[in-house]
Amino acid sequence: MILVLAILAMGGAVLGVHALLLGRMPGRWPPRLVRQPRLWGAGALLVLVSWDARSLSLLAVGVGLIALGHVVKPAC
Repeated sequence: MILVLAILAMGGAVLGVHALLLGRMPGRWPPRLVRQPRLWGAGALLVLVSWDARSLSLLAVGVGLIALGHVVKPAC
C-alpha cells in the first residue's frame, strides 16, 4: 500500500512540475481536461506538500487550484 502511494506521489509531482514549468500537460487526454496547466500544477504540488506536512489548509488550497485549473478558460 505504501509503495502504491509513493508511486502515485512521484507521478503527481512529475506532472505538477511539468505543468507548472512548461505550461502544458503531457500525453493525449490531460491537455483536453486541463485548461490552465500552471494552476493545475501548482495545486498538485500543494496537495503533495500538504500530505507531507499534514496540513488541511494547504490541502484545501491545492484542491481549489486543481479545480480552477480545470474550469478557468485561457486568457487569450
